[in-house]
Amino acid sequence: MKNARGSILLLSLSVLVIGIFAACGGGSGSSASSTENVSALMRTGYLSNPAPYIPSQCYTKTEDSEGGVHNPCYACHIESLAPNYINDAAVQLAYSLPTPALTNHWSNLFKDRSAAFAAIGDADILAYVRASNYLNADGSIKLVATLASVPAAWDADNNGEWNGYAPDLYLRFDDDGFDHDLQGNYTGWRAFAYYPFLGTFWPTNGSTDDVMIRLAPSFRQDESGAFSLTVYRTNLAIVEAMILRRDVTIDATDEVALNVDLDKDGTLGTATRVTYDWAPTDGRDMSYVGLARVQQLAGAVHLAAGLFPEGTEFIHSVRYIDVDDAGNISMAARMKELRYAIKKSWYSYSALNMAAAEEAKEKDQFPERTRQITGSAEVGLSNGQGWTFQSFIEDANGELRPQTYEENVFCMGCHSGIGATTDSNFSFPRKFGASAPNRGWYHWSQQTMVGLDEPVRSDGRNEYAYYLEQNGAGDEFRGNGEVQAKFFNADGSLKSDALAALADDITFLLFPSRERAIALNKGYRVIVQEQSYIYGRDAAVEPAVNVHQSVTEDQPTGIATAVTGP
Repeated sequence: MKNARGSILLLSLSVLVIGIFAACGGGSGSSASSTENVSALMRTGYLSNPAPYIPSQCYTKTEDSEGGVHNPCYACHIESLAPNYINDAAVQLAYSLPTPALTNHWSNLFKDRSAAFAAIGDADILAYVRASNYLNADGSIKLVATLASVPAAWDADNNGEWNGYAPDLYLRFDDDGFDHDLQGNYTGWRAFAYYPFLGTFWPTNGSTDDVMIRLAPSFRQDESGAFSLTVYRTNLAIVEAMILRRDVTIDATDEVALNVDLDKDGTLGTATRVTYDWAPTDGRDMSYVGLARVQQLAGAVHLAAGLFPEGTEFIHSVRYIDVDDAGNISMAARMKELRYAIKKSWYSYSALNMAAAEEAKEKDQFPERTRQITGSAEVGLSNGQGWTFQSFIEDANGELRPQTYEENVFCMGCHSGIGATTDSNFSFPRKFGASAPNRGWYHWSQQTMVGLDEPVRSDGRNEYAYYLEQNGAGDEFRGNGEVQAKFFNADGSLKSDALAALADDITFLLFPSRERAIALNKGYRVIVQEQSYIYGRDAAVEPAVNVHQSVTEDQPTGIATAVTGP
């Protein structure tokens, strides 16, 4: 009887959603009807795509018509560094997808939107992206008032309250990257600069973005529970040392006051660095400072290489591209998405290893099964590794709204099931170090990327040039003709002068021309008007060509040997 009841409920929900998407017309409906459809889905856990956690890039045609092989896959799928035990470099060699995902459900990739695209004027799109949908004119956060009286359609648990993350980042950064509210108080958020991840994350492929980190309150307090900026700075440096597994330069800090030997010189004095020296099985451990140190001793918070402590938060805004008349690129005021993550629980090395082994076993024994992801549009989704993710995205009018369950699941594959992340995170392991302005603690609005040297891989190769070499293109779909013309000769070889320019200034590759920036903004704006994110949110200028509409189980990619990650 229980199973029958579940079947009836599933059938009823399926009928509801079929009706919704019939009205939507597969992503081509009017803005009004699309908005109604999204509202109807906000409180459900239905998936039209059985595996939205598998991104569109995983359907890339790695073999071209002339027999060439392209490998963008290594950016995400690599032999990972513990405690990431995914070790999925073999994914470079075959389309290892669950049975329901053998069909590419990202249909927006193949749509021709040239008519809708042409209807948007250049001046109109620039005015649009320069208008903030996050802050009011007085600097207050737009969503705060809305969430205080949460719309019924957003209230997934139907209790009249918003129980998810309420944005509290004011984008008012001081010279050290710390954010302040309208009264001048520290919000706890701190901006950091980082090398953008490969391919999709480059502005030339669609978006600008920024990332901020915040540690739990005890990491900002001294042992008496009072706020201490010295304690907070030091704990952030300790976390940086643990994630990057290297020494971290700090301002001269009194170790006696903190009761921790930060530089590991055997005495309590004045430290100018946090020394990374963590090998607990050999009796070499490290410690947080302030109230977090007390909690660490009590076992309430934990410290380990490659893992963030409990309560760590990240906020990531994905934005349009602003460009002035001279072609200078910057982050737009308008956000496409606001993505939030919090580490709610601790998983030890052994627990993470066991979880990865169980996932690999299930994929092998039950290839027809897709991942089951718990949570809701309101409280966010669990990635099964201690983190909860919850996001906002533009409605048809350009205002931020919560992402539906399915729209949120889109984020989960990259933040839990690949070898390239460090504790489910992409950006912080790529943070700038001691040689950068303010040791990398600043927001992109305070310093430009222009003039930044290219990052270097662990094998000594320039990282972005290596990606171009392995992929034979500047994006996974090989659709960025601008990068193709700038960096590649007709025979597919790389231009030495372009690589030299890239080595001295990453924006030579990462930043699009003014014309391309405007086109990318228009391409995404059409998707916003349609509210068709569940069919793909890539800012395509024209329909993708180098993408499979379907693959067979474990179909070879044509890549002969997996290459190593950065």
